Amino acid sequence: MGEESGERMSDTTGGGILRGRGLFVLTIFTGSFLLFLVQPMVARMALPKLGGAPAVWNSAMLVYQALLLAGYAYAHWLSREAPKRQAGVHLALLLIAALWLPIGLASFAIPSDGSPIFWVPWLLLASIGPLFFAVAAQAPLMQRWFGLAGNAGEPYALYAASNLGSFGGLIAYPLLVEPNLPTTAQTWMWSGLYAALFLLVLVCARAIWAGRNAEASADAAAESAAPITWRQRLYWIALSAVPSGLMLSTTSHLTTDLMAMPLIWVIPLGLYLLSFSVAFADNRFLANVISQIAPAVLILGGASVFMIWGKAAYAGLGVSIGLLFVIAVALHAEMYRTRPDASRLTEFYLMMSVGGVIGGFFCAIVAPLLFNWTWEHPILLVAAALLLPQLRLFSLGEEDTFGKSGWTAATLILALFALGIGYYLGSDISLDGTHTHTALVAIILITGLIVTGRRIAFALVLIAAMIGNGGWANVELSADGSRVRSYFGTYTINQTSDGSVRWLSHGTTMHGMQLLDNPTLPISYYGANSGVGIASRRAEELFGPKATIGVVGLGTGTLACYKKPGQDWHFFEIDPLMVEIARERKIFSFLEKCAPDTQMHLGDARLTLAEQPAGTFDLLAIDAFSSDSIPLHLLTKEAFAVYRRALKPDGILLVHISNRYIDLNPVVAAEATAGNWSAALRLDSPPQAVVNQGMRPSQWIAMSPDAGKLAQLTGMVYDRRPAYYYPDRWIKLKPPRADDRWTDDYASVLPYVSFWKIIR
Repeated sequence: MGEESGERMSDTTGGGILRGRGLFVLTIFTGSFLLFLVQPMVARMALPKLGGAPAVWNSAMLVYQALLLAGYAYAHWLSREAPKRQAGVHLALLLIAALWLPIGLASFAIPSDGSPIFWVPWLLLASIGPLFFAVAAQAPLMQRWFGLAGNAGEPYALYAASNLGSFGGLIAYPLLVEPNLPTTAQTWMWSGLYAALFLLVLVCARAIWAGRNAEASADAAAESAAPITWRQRLYWIALSAVPSGLMLSTTSHLTTDLMAMPLIWVIPLGLYLLSFSVAFADNRFLANVISQIAPAVLILGGASVFMIWGKAAYAGLGVSIGLLFVIAVALHAEMYRTRPDASRLTEFYLMMSVGGVIGGFFCAIVAPLLFNWTWEHPILLVAAALLLPQLRLFSLGEEDTFGKSGWTAATLILALFALGIGYYLGSDISLDGTHTHTALVAIILITGLIVTGRRIAFALVLIAAMIGNGGWANVELSADGSRVRSYFGTYTINQTSDGSVRWLSHGTTMHGMQLLDNPTLPISYYGANSGVGIASRRAEELFGPKATIGVVGLGTGTLACYKKPGQDWHFFEIDPLMVEIARERKIFSFLEKCAPDTQMHLGDARLTLAEQPAGTFDLLAIDAFSSDSIPLHLLTKEAFAVYRRALKPDGILLVHISNRYIDLNPVVAAEATAGNWSAALRLDSPPQAVVNQGMRPSQWIAMSPDAGKLAQLTGMVYDRRPAYYYPDRWIKLKPPRADDRWTDDYASVLPYVSFWKIIR
């Protein structure tokens, strides 16, 4: 063994280190790192040009998935060629793709009347298609080359390195790259890493060029390997599709029903990527343990899908992401267990990619069209129950006692009994929270453990647990029309038991409220003492009886009830469903009663405002930041240039910055300083008695190029001392730092997140 090792180390034509496992691990890691770095990078670059419409990002996501699938298909095709030819073709492809460096958006005209579904894919394909395609092939192709280079060991284990690289790129962009580098520097950094990747692939290519008898060995392995059946292919596709979809549905579930915490989307995606590293690792201990406990975790965690966690939201977060990780590891470990011979490795990964595309397409495109809530989440959990490898906890003596078919029938009867209990619990809300409810839920869960190993029975018990623990109430809520959904998320129309108050919530964020016995009174964040309320009430005094007023963000249409005769109001709304709720279905009657002739402009606000004639508005309110998801492109230097152009020279801009986790004051203050805007902040802090009537605290910043006009609105502007806030007064903004100003080239929300508020 020592002589063999010495021979390899002395081989200068491609052995030793050049054939080492570390080389291929580093190459695979680098390629996957680049893939997950370029996706958010290009999205960030495209935001100002394309806007934030969901059709744009759904199209972009499908482009990425399609390119990944194409890269895996290319790797599978290329693996059939002679090893030396594989190396030559792939190096040539990497060189051709380098013509698209540095990364940037293709410069062709965007049709104003074209659907993003059709032209966004072409824009992205023209911008990064060849680069993404070439890099996407790295993981399966380098694993194939690992064996061709004469390395001993399991090439599938190298896929763990691929997903660690993906996880690294995913974390690096929001935490390190975006906060510290403008997009131009980001593209050059990516180009440098791409050059390093090319050199690594070149070294790998030399290893297979120098590999002795590599081609003959590859042909012999392929001939001796068992053929792959279509049943195996479909099984791999299913095992891949469920975790892929579950990752997206968990993200939607968390942001819809638990919290819209900043960067929360990173958690499910990161755990999904790490699940591959565990499932494909050389050491099988952790993957085996997780696979064995997966059914119990699924039945316990799945029962909580419909729970309202309230103040225990972090417990719900832990349950949801833990459930995702365990299921993803178990299903991916089953893929690993059923993997084919290494000579057929690329086809295995191709099927995995097909499954990933199917799961993503189901959640991103199909589910929002079919469902009015995130029903794809429990559906995928049930699909996982049907796919999970399950240890039969109660199998001793079953053949002698019942016979195989008899025991299967017995478990189905138990499952149907549990299903009956679940329906009883779900339909009788008087039991909710009682000891009887808890005891019956426990019976369902115990039944789930008993039938573990019988997949159909297990799935039925899981459905029973969901129905009995809030699922049936959610079915009724979806059936009665209280929920509506678009690509932007799920909206719930809530109403008090006495029918006096109705409000709209987008996930965990309230987006407007109406008192049905006083339907024209603006409340919630838009009360008479809020910044926007004061400006709207005094618009006639400030700008005359024919003032032109624009509002970015429709919500329930509350601000429309400040409209006075003679005024010209315009609403800019990105989501057609909001227009339907506020105007067409008249669920909220602010528009109908106060401003039925208001003009509505659909589309991303920055793009639609840019289409307005210069100097159109006396007053412009930007109400797009009250939720916990911040559209960065609406707060950049270039965005404020759009607002300034749309305003008259003495116009007033109002920016709503109320937020649970993010302090946007320094960002707006930096723009006010750099752009010579006069600015003041008003914190409306209504007393509890008024809060009980529907008012909510709010923060609005008023800005104007005309200092005198702003002074007419605000009167005296107070310093920010001795207290941090002066409730119900106009106060000065926080002094900005040098790097607080956002631009289309540089913006990051991370420095403005209050992590203390998140963990509190």
